[in-house]
Amino acid sequence: MLTVAQLPAGQLAARLAGAGLYLQTGAFVTRLQSTIPGVVHGVGLMYADYPLGPDDGYADFHLRMVRPLNWRRWLRPQVQLLADGLAPFKPLPLAQAYPMFEWGLNWCISSRAHSYLILHAAVVEKHGRAAILPAPPGSGKSTLCAALVHHGWRLLSDELTMIRLEDGLIVPMPRPISLKNGSIDLVRAALPGALFSPPVHDTNKGTVAHLRAPAASVARLAEPARPAWIVFPRYEAGAAAALRPVAKARGHLRTAENAFNYSVLGARGFDAMAALVDQSDCYDFCYSSLADGIATFERLVAPP
Repeated sequence: MLTVAQLPAGQLAARLAGAGLYLQTGAFVTRLQSTIPGVVHGVGLMYADYPLGPDDGYADFHLRMVRPLNWRRWLRPQVQLLADGLAPFKPLPLAQAYPMFEWGLNWCISSRAHSYLILHAAVVEKHGRAAILPAPPGSGKSTLCAALVHHGWRLLSDELTMIRLEDGLIVPMPRPISLKNGSIDLVRAALPGALFSPPVHDTNKGTVAHLRAPAASVARLAEPARPAWIVFPRYEAGAAAALRPVAKARGHLRTAENAFNYSVLGARGFDAMAALVDQSDCYDFCYSSLADGIATFERLVAPP
């Protein structure tokens, strides 16, 4: 299957400007259209290893990134996201065009893909078993996820853990890892060979940049994984790494607090969450060192 990187010179921009680029990111195909240079560059850089769907094929989401036709087109230019022709969000400064695409795609999935239980959580896998990291923004989940997937773990997702309702397996969606503020330099120093998108400043999240997903993870985007651990991470400067068990009932409640559609799914959501927690060991994890975080997760996955 053709990947973004295999497109002939100029074809990426031409497809984005024309009928659209049909981008496969796991369970979903996104048709993206845009002539904005920042979007073209970001997609080419971050999605080089991803397969493309046929130009006349089906797409789950239809996204357009455009510049609004108003007076701000010349003074403080903006970018507008259109999802199926509608504008779910207010325009943002033009410099934020690529992050807005990532945020918009997250919104499309989390608000519409109700054949899955969707958690706001990173998820990584090793030896067929997945560790889910539910956490609110600022907890260090993406920083820890970035370190793990560059040290032998497979990236299933940085932002959205998608649990299939029929069998409880986790469906991969290994897209670029979103990093913010101080974590950008921290991860850049820890992973000198990693590829980042240009930092974008002054967003609602502060400074943001995206880390390209490992090619090995992208190559396995059709392989689901079985959950084995639910780990609630918390970065705390200067703290020693500490992994503490969490009772199953408490783990259920805390994981549900980080779910996008738990209440939308009703009884199916409760049953899926109960099954997830039942087959997973639950832990709190406090850390300040990425090396300690990696070592702790290696001990988790090691056989007794």
